[in-house]
Amino acid sequence: MKLLRLLLFPIVPIYYLVTWLRNKAYDYGWFASKSYNFPLICVGNLSAGGTGKSPMVGYLIQLLKDDVKLATLSRGYGRESKGFVLADKNSSFKAVGDESFQYFENFSTDITVAVCEDRQNGIEQLRSLEPTPDVIILDDAFQHRKVKAGLNILLTTYYSLFTDDIVLPTGNLREPKSGYKRAQIIVVTKCPEHLSEEEKQKITAKINPLEHQSIYFSYIGYSKTVKSVDNELSLDTFKDFTLVTGIANANPLVKYLKAEGLVFKHLEYKDHYNFNALDILKISNSGELILTTEKDFMRLKDEPLLKDKLFYLPITVHLDKPEQFNTKIKTYIAANL
Repeated sequence: MKLLRLLLFPIVPIYYLVTWLRNKAYDYGWFASKSYNFPLICVGNLSAGGTGKSPMVGYLIQLLKDDVKLATLSRGYGRESKGFVLADKNSSFKAVGDESFQYFENFSTDITVAVCEDRQNGIEQLRSLEPTPDVIILDDAFQHRKVKAGLNILLTTYYSLFTDDIVLPTGNLREPKSGYKRAQIIVVTKCPEHLSEEEKQKITAKINPLEHQSIYFSYIGYSKTVKSVDNELSLDTFKDFTLVTGIANANPLVKYLKAEGLVFKHLEYKDHYNFNALDILKISNSGELILTTEKDFMRLKDEPLLKDKLFYLPITVHLDKPEQFNTKIKTYIAANL
């Protein structure tokens, strides 16, 4: 794969030019971008996946759900449906995508969850509901420039900063690095838990934030318990299991589990992998206990062969300056309600 990417390097200048021109067309108003008179928060990235958007959206939901009528809207990557779909008790990941299904499973009594390829249409549909959402969080819509969010949160990972990357197909960037200027908040995700102030300053200097931009650093906190549909076990009693991942980068999770002294096999699949019957059989036969991520759990939990053996490890996002970050989010909402 790395060799193929290198061979495709001659396409990089073409991809760069096309995406740069597209952005300029929106910047100069040649392409229409619609603004809204209510709080619209976009969580996105410059890279092609793996920056921690789902945990950040979960963090925002937890922060806001008790104070405002909240909705999430995403494309619903990997779903089998088309158009606008509102998640309900009969929904599955096949209808709304694994990430949106995860939001619905965790917060269905507190928020509205919807998917739509056309974000403008999705926003209009959500705003026509009763009760009408006060705030909409756009999941992975930083490049969807037909919609102009009032607050853009850009994520970039500690181990793969956008400043050190190039555009597709040789690199991982969906657009040129200059796109970072559209964000009001930049979060460096998946940092080591004890990141020094000196290193934060080095990363901040590398990103070179503009005057209107704030930078935060976050790390993933792993639970000490694993959960199934109807059970919960202490992680340190979870022995000789198989880890199954279908995410963009499983390395931090693998590193954490090994640091905990756990012994396991690892079946690794690509991000948003669509598990088939043979995969399920292979996973079931791989061990008495199966551990996976919460996102993968949403796609696997109803498989009969995995009943009573499938668990996931909950995670949470921790920010270096949570009070400041939370205040910035809530101040934006209060000013635009």
